[in-house]
Amino acid sequence: MSVVPKLSLPCYGKTELNRFGKIGKKLGNMELTAIEKERYSRHILLDEVGEEGQKQLKASRVLVIGAGGLGCPALQYLAAAGVGNIVIIDADIVSRSNLQRQILYAEKDIGKPKAEVAAKRLQAQNPTIEIQYFTEALSANNALSLFKNFDLIVEGSDNFSTKYLANDAAVLANKPLVMASIFKFEGQLSVFNYNNGPTYRCLFPDRAAAESIPTCSEVGVLGVLPGIMGNLMANEVLKIILGIGEILQGRLLRFNSLTFQFQVFSFQKDSSIDIDKLEKIAISCPDENAIKTISFEEFQQKKESFTLVDVRTDSERNLKSLGGLHIPLSELSKRALELENNDNLVVYCAAGSRSKIAVTQLQQEFPQKKILNLEGGINLVQANQK
Repeated sequence: MSVVPKLSLPCYGKTELNRFGKIGKKLGNMELTAIEKERYSRHILLDEVGEEGQKQLKASRVLVIGAGGLGCPALQYLAAAGVGNIVIIDADIVSRSNLQRQILYAEKDIGKPKAEVAAKRLQAQNPTIEIQYFTEALSANNALSLFKNFDLIVEGSDNFSTKYLANDAAVLANKPLVMASIFKFEGQLSVFNYNNGPTYRCLFPDRAAAESIPTCSEVGVLGVLPGIMGNLMANEVLKIILGIGEILQGRLLRFNSLTFQFQVFSFQKDSSIDIDKLEKIAISCPDENAIKTISFEEFQQKKESFTLVDVRTDSERNLKSLGGLHIPLSELSKRALELENNDNLVVYCAAGSRSKIAVTQLQQEFPQKKILNLEGGINLVQANQK
């Protein structure tokens, strides 16, 4: 691959974005101060970076979607490297279960907005840059107006609706998208829409299949894995801004933390995929009002009149199970007719999110059936039994 061209990054003036939480002050002159020259001296020593490269970093604007497991390490290293304008968007709050891997937060931050806590922590670590944040979710209503203000986008969320939305908005706004994902002991990373290259949909065209994959909150994740993948994301961002190295476009990096194997797979741009608007309906967010739940205690009292349906993956089923019929969510659309003769269904997964999607699908297939979602999934059942 050829060396990538340097970006021509403008010096931005007053932002037009609303609802910002502002931490730092506006950067003016893109010349490096004496303090910045000392802070970034190890960058400046590199022939491939130098003072001009450091000025490029100072002038750049990067939007980071998600301040969780992937976002925390990516943000720390982008801020430390001197990326001059960083904006964080995340609607989540800090919980105790985050602290195992989301290294920007502490016990005292539980219950606080992640984006705000992260912004303050990063600004304290590097006062020479500007940090801003949104405590709201990325949506079809705000994505395009956000993306147009940045040089590139970093996507580290934990749900596929946001990933597809970020991909489509990046295509429409013509911005490169650095994206990673993690699952238990494995991580994936690629750069999409770089120089009109392949997009996320070229690699994963079947959104419904992607939605069937359980999240970290359902199956767990090794704490160091998002740190590794988040740093690799930051590496791609710096390469793109500085115009050095070979960008991971048209290639998917897979990392297995147990075997310490890195694999790179090539994929091509699918010219038949036409993205002309943003989808406003997220598969991962079914109509909560249309879904009725049942607790495990209630199910136990009435289990003779219900059929239990497990929509988790084969590997999850093998580890632990409540019994019942097994139809993984990714196969449900093809195998739904297997439930035709069962009148009352209780659907479960690990924590209750995939089963909501399954209930929605089954309600469309069998509008006359009574179909309930098992509250909290198998995780809640096991927690209550301890």
